[in-house]
Amino acid sequence: MENQIFELQYALDTFYFLVMGALVMWMAAGFAMLEAGLVRAKNTTEILTKNVALFAIACTAYLVVGYDIMYDGGLFLNSIALDGAESADALTATVLKESAEAGFGGDSVYSNASDFFFQVVFVATAMSIVSGAVAERMKLWAFLLFAVVMTSVIYPLEGAWTWGGQSVFGLFSLGDDFGFSDFAGSGIVHLAGASAALAGVLLLGARKGKYSADGKVNPIPGANMPLATLGTFILWMGWFGFNGGSVLKLGDVASANSVAMVFLNTNAAAAGGVVAAMLVARMLFGKADLSMILNGALAGLVAITAEPSTPTPLVATLIGAAGGVLVVFSIITLDKLKIDDPVGAISVHGAVGMWGLLAVPLTNDGATFLGQFVGLLTIFVWVFGASFAVWMVIKIVTGIRVSEEEEYEGVDIGECGMEAYPEFTGSRGSGM
Repeated sequence: MENQIFELQYALDTFYFLVMGALVMWMAAGFAMLEAGLVRAKNTTEILTKNVALFAIACTAYLVVGYDIMYDGGLFLNSIALDGAESADALTATVLKESAEAGFGGDSVYSNASDFFFQVVFVATAMSIVSGAVAERMKLWAFLLFAVVMTSVIYPLEGAWTWGGQSVFGLFSLGDDFGFSDFAGSGIVHLAGASAALAGVLLLGARKGKYSADGKVNPIPGANMPLATLGTFILWMGWFGFNGGSVLKLGDVASANSVAMVFLNTNAAAAGGVVAAMLVARMLFGKADLSMILNGALAGLVAITAEPSTPTPLVATLIGAAGGVLVVFSIITLDKLKIDDPVGAISVHGAVGMWGLLAVPLTNDGATFLGQFVGLLTIFVWVFGASFAVWMVIKIVTGIRVSEEEEYEGVDIGECGMEAYPEFTGSRGSGM
């Protein structure tokens, strides 16, 4: 009877992992819709192409080498079938042995294949953050080349130092030496993506016409705010899988309750971010700025991602609200520094990702501000430095910015040979 319960628990935890991973995969659609809505019509096809391609590249690169770097999963996942067991019977015996050792409420026991699936969609999320920040002026193939390096080496290495439990180049251990904690990836995923994006943006430069010589910031509105709003809601929904799946276990009372609290706190933080960003935008601009409201929702989600399991719902709301306030001021500050980010990704995932990490000790007694700061600094220095070097090499070899004429006409035609809205941007098909 006990063995049957262990087998059922294994099946339940594996299935739960797969469903949560599928929710996170759906976030790829959210990023695509959000970015397509916040760029100009003439750049829509290219941004959609990037989002589809980067997801496929992330899945392939992480399969080939990234998972092995991060978790010793084997090149090409060569040991993942049957979790490395020689037969289904051997796998069952191993599962029962590990389950008996852990107990019903112990460490989770699930299929390695489900773990890979859950992890690979996180890799794609980190790369999606980069896409929006460099939109409207970066060469498509330069971006995709960087995506290969980011998802196969840069992200897996910092992931190995954190979730993988490995030492940082043999110097120190973030977990053992500093007690660094990042439940679902405010730093490991979101800050990492923003750091890579910042490196690219600094080398790429601003869009033409974004900043005047006298320092004035010229707004460049997105083409489709309904699409951006849809994208935000898709991301909001996918985030339940992002954070909920990071509990890693469902098949006992304590774990099930933890998953429920994570869902509750994730939603509360997003709501807090929306309300705070809306109020701050009203005070600063005299209007309810929809783009700031959407980024406020995402900021609340990023802020709570580092620790969604220990706060009370009220505290989770306040953590998200602080993220909503921070993202508005961060976007304004980056514009003053002439760092052009069309979708606000660096602010949402970078500035707020840092806040999320530093907020962990407020509710988690096992974490310290020193440990969180060391982890934050390690992630930023590695990802920003490595990304800057890779972007620089690509810039020297192939160039990373489209021509001025191509930027003026829109990268849709130059990079993809088609437009998303030909009726509105002036092009007509030959059959018209």
